Amino acid sequence: MTTKIILDTDPGIDDAMAILFAEAHPAIELVGITTVFGNATIADGTRNALWLKETFAMQADVAKGAAAPLVRPPVGPTTVVHGAHGFGDVEAGEPSLSADPRPAWQYIVEQLKAAPGEITLVTIGPLTNLALALEKAPEIVSLVKQVVVMGGAFGVNGHRGNVTPYAEANIHDDPEAADRVFTADWPLVIIGLDVTQQSMFSGAYLDALRDEAGVPGRFIWDVSRFYLRFYSDRIGMDGCHVHDPSAIAYVINPALFTLRRGPVRVITSGPAIGHTLQKFDERRHPHDDWARFRAQDVGVAVDANALLALYRRTLIDWSKQRD
Repeated sequence: MTTKIILDTDPGIDDAMAILFAEAHPAIELVGITTVFGNATIADGTRNALWLKETFAMQADVAKGAAAPLVRPPVGPTTVVHGAHGFGDVEAGEPSLSADPRPAWQYIVEQLKAAPGEITLVTIGPLTNLALALEKAPEIVSLVKQVVVMGGAFGVNGHRGNVTPYAEANIHDDPEAADRVFTADWPLVIIGLDVTQQSMFSGAYLDALRDEAGVPGRFIWDVSRFYLRFYSDRIGMDGCHVHDPSAIAYVINPALFTLRRGPVRVITSGPAIGHTLQKFDERRHPHDDWARFRAQDVGVAVDANALLALYRRTLIDWSKQRD
């Protein structure tokens, strides 16, 4: 049985790794790709998504989304991590394909209404498109199968933030949107730094993928060169954390992850802007802005070896099918 997903993304090097993972695995039907600002500008990110669709003969729709956060001033694309146009040293050409004419929020709403209970929303960028969809059509909370978010950091396993001491990039880019999405009355799972930084694509792992996974493996190797230089220069790591592909891995096999349940809020101003906080006990407090919201699931542990094996096996099998 396959799971239909709409993948909301800011492509993005690790976004490209996740998009190919979703396209490759037989348990996922990639219905659509919606783009959002973040790792790249909305123009670059949308072009990157269309280029991937064309290059790898994907059937998924591509819809262009939000160019800026709901409220906060934009922090700008993360060129230091993903390069000038999102794909590091790889320059995506101009695709001959065009994006869906609908804005991403509208595409999401109409797809959910057309297939109630069937589509999982997987988000691996800032949450602006989902917040806009909730604003325009609040009823989608009862139409979605599940929401899976790569974002946030909760201090588990010593992981707190990657763009500030306490904020993860996707949440920091649009904290108001994240707070609206996390407090909405729909089933939601957050796969944050607490688990994504427990897995690593090592240099040797990516070399093997290049040699064993055909055209997709060579593309992942090429696009990762800039990314690995950042990791090496910044933290001395020969490899990269498995951020965005971890959200896809959760959809394929939730048993890889251990979850902790409780409502989640996001700090939307001040020095801790973008900080994600989960209430995971039953204590009562005289002032509690968590208690009235739905409990959500946050990843706190992962079987990293199984996740890496799943990704490798998926890409190798897909490359053989493509040959």
